[in-house]
Amino acid sequence: MHKDAQGNALSGATGETAGLFDQAVSAFNIYRGDPVGLADQAIALAPGFAMAHILKAHLFGLATEPEATKEARAILGTVKSLRLTEREASHAAALDLLIDGEWSAAATALDRHNIDHPHDIVALQAGHLMDFYRANARSLRDRIARVLPKWSDAIPGHSIVVGMHAFGLEETGDYARAEEAGRRALDLQPLDSWAHHAVAHVMEMQGRAEDGIGWMIAREPHWSGDDNFFRVHNWWHRALCHLDLGQADQVLALYDGPIRQDRSMVALDMVDASALLWRLTLTGHDVGDRWQELAAAWDSHADGRSYPFNDWHAVMAYLGAGRTGDAERILAGFREGGGAAEVDAWGRRNALPLVEGFAAFWQGDYETAADRLHGARQIANSFGGSHAQRDIIDWTLTEATLRGGLTGMAEALASERLALKPHSPVNRSFLRRARAESRPGQKAA
Repeated sequence: MHKDAQGNALSGATGETAGLFDQAVSAFNIYRGDPVGLADQAIALAPGFAMAHILKAHLFGLATEPEATKEARAILGTVKSLRLTEREASHAAALDLLIDGEWSAAATALDRHNIDHPHDIVALQAGHLMDFYRANARSLRDRIARVLPKWSDAIPGHSIVVGMHAFGLEETGDYARAEEAGRRALDLQPLDSWAHHAVAHVMEMQGRAEDGIGWMIAREPHWSGDDNFFRVHNWWHRALCHLDLGQADQVLALYDGPIRQDRSMVALDMVDASALLWRLTLTGHDVGDRWQELAAAWDSHADGRSYPFNDWHAVMAYLGAGRTGDAERILAGFREGGGAAEVDAWGRRNALPLVEGFAAFWQGDYETAADRLHGARQIANSFGGSHAQRDIIDWTLTEATLRGGLTGMAEALASERLALKPHSPVNRSFLRRARAESRPGQKAA
């Protein structure tokens, strides 16, 4: 039986298709190129090649888009018709859970899988992404830490594993080790977008905006190519640095340029676009008709049921575009979602008060917004994205308290933010405004 680059057996593969599979996995590892196309080439030559189908199912299942989930389910049906090894059957079991909306159960299944198969880099990366989408910082770190001693530079893909560990370290607040690991991974594989983005996250969380801009500019040739799936997200990171420095013109130029010029229909890219426009609006900048284009793009993805983190960002665009009916449609989906799957619970328990808070904020009901968002901050430990992405919750909450005259709460929240990022101009402005509001006759600088 043929094996992949890490030594795992590949049922149904030929020498040629095993090579195509390794190329597809490498493309997945660095988020560059066309892993689906390479897997399709392998399947065309060897229809019974189970891991080629399984890789495709993971790619579609992790896309957090309704149509992609349907495609993943169809691919998994093909997988189940094949003769599978124990390792391949373990992948299929995890995919079954993922497609049914049981993200934590799927992630746990792959964790156990990697204890038995520590060199299965597809399972490691898929599980790591599941941890990201369910916001489990500890698992982002420890899933990789559990297998890292089994890896060395002699095994292809070692740098990728180090890069994943870097992001887990960052999300658990171990910033010095995270930056060291991310830089080490990039020394080994300069094209590793995930490792690059782990270092960018460190700089964002530490409030090192100038360093972040320098980091992005110096490495831009490695992450900004047209074939790089992560390029929009990395541009978003650079935009956040400019925004923290009060450089709104540069932020808008990046939005109109590499972030949104191609009108991407990829959910991850639209999440970044919504979050950036919302932040710009919070800081008092008019974004014009940009909301309308983005809201229209969300129509094919936002259903209030598939992945609430995406739906929340769709609501930002709907509110910005004046499409309150569509925002209500998403809220109705959360309220009516009676399914037993974990993803349904995310909608009811976490996304509903979160979206209600954002809608109240947009409508000028700042006390309700503050009440909903203060109660919804546990989203940080429940579902969706990174600490940097979820910071928009606390940013909106703090702005709501300021606009609503809740000066005590506003000062407390500003102090909380400054404890984490003491040099942030945005956070300093929050504290100045809160103190000015609490002292009649004073005006914020």
